[in-house]
Amino acid sequence: MDCCVRVKVASLSLGLVVSPRRSHLSRRSSFAKLGSLGSARLSLDFQGVYKFNQSCNFTSGRTSTLSIVASAQHDEYESRSVGTPLEPQSAEGNFLCGILKSQPHIFPFAAAEQLEELATERNSAFARWENSIGSPESSLHRRIAEMKDQECQISIQDVMYMLIVYKFTQIKVPMVPNLYKIMNNGRLEIWSSKDEDLESIHGLEVLEMVREHLSNVIRMTCKSDSKVNLLMCGIKRLHLGRVYAASIMYGYFMKSVSLRHQLDLNLAQMNCQFPHLGNQEQENLVALGCSANMASSSHSRSDARVKAQKLRGYMMGFDSKTLQLCAKLRSQEATNLIENHSWALFGDHNKNTLANNEVITVTSSGLKRLVLEAVAFGSFLWDVEGHVDTIYKLKES
Repeated sequence: MDCCVRVKVASLSLGLVVSPRRSHLSRRSSFAKLGSLGSARLSLDFQGVYKFNQSCNFTSGRTSTLSIVASAQHDEYESRSVGTPLEPQSAEGNFLCGILKSQPHIFPFAAAEQLEELATERNSAFARWENSIGSPESSLHRRIAEMKDQECQISIQDVMYMLIVYKFTQIKVPMVPNLYKIMNNGRLEIWSSKDEDLESIHGLEVLEMVREHLSNVIRMTCKSDSKVNLLMCGIKRLHLGRVYAASIMYGYFMKSVSLRHQLDLNLAQMNCQFPHLGNQEQENLVALGCSANMASSSHSRSDARVKAQKLRGYMMGFDSKTLQLCAKLRSQEATNLIENHSWALFGDHNKNTLANNEVITVTSSGLKRLVLEAVAFGSFLWDVEGHVDTIYKLKES
């Protein structure tokens, strides 16, 4: 990530992290929007494959602050670089970018500090507004709080993005740069040497579902035998972006379902061992990773049936309400991240647009690499979103 600012970290032996300088003036403008993902309707077919029934609505946009970061050299794409297609737009994002590149061992501590500071700043601004209600300065403090909220939202999205990037570095997988950086005469040159690393983040049952999703994507896109590794197929750039975004949502969904399944299994086991489990004990089980609504609906299931079910059968038993609950992005920040990351990956930075009918040639192995990265991105996003929300309250989508 060549755009990263160089930062100095003091007293590393004490675990201290230097925060980026903050300006009380307005920061750089917000990310460009690709369109609303919230209207995308998702369903499961009889094979348990997650699919979009309504494509993401990518719309053209224009921004002077969005730039693409990644080397045009193909060898750097598969190197140990931490380059990403999306450039941070805030001091916090650039700070963490520099930390990840120069001092990755202290990145988790630096990110935690940034989250705490952003939460404190926003909460303090709204507290001053609440305390001023009824006074002549109330409208001024309200406006200041609103501006601080907008400023912090840009920063928190950058922090979330860098936390996702950090997870990719942990499995030693560089993210695919902007596609124009790796195109040669209309052909994408993507290698699949990191496929096993991308698959390693999933459990066996989830991996089976991911591979089925991947097989269907390749079959529908290339319209041929997916086992032919070097099969070439042409796909419109806009459609490829939609496939990528849909795969992010699939990874997000599968992470939600797998954790919910594990919670149900634990509840069933606890109910067998302690049939008179009290409310407090049930509340403690909710800490395994799902909401109270999930836990309450899980508790009503037949314990014996839940214990006997594999993930696929468990998922196919969802009613429409439960399916929607697991598929829905929990925060507006998560929606923005998918849009912004997709723009940075598939957008033409020179023309500031995604809306064209350019046909890209890609091998089935290259398409596999893109889809596996997207699924991993969605899974990481679910983890990061939940972690950040415990410190900095995100906006509900």
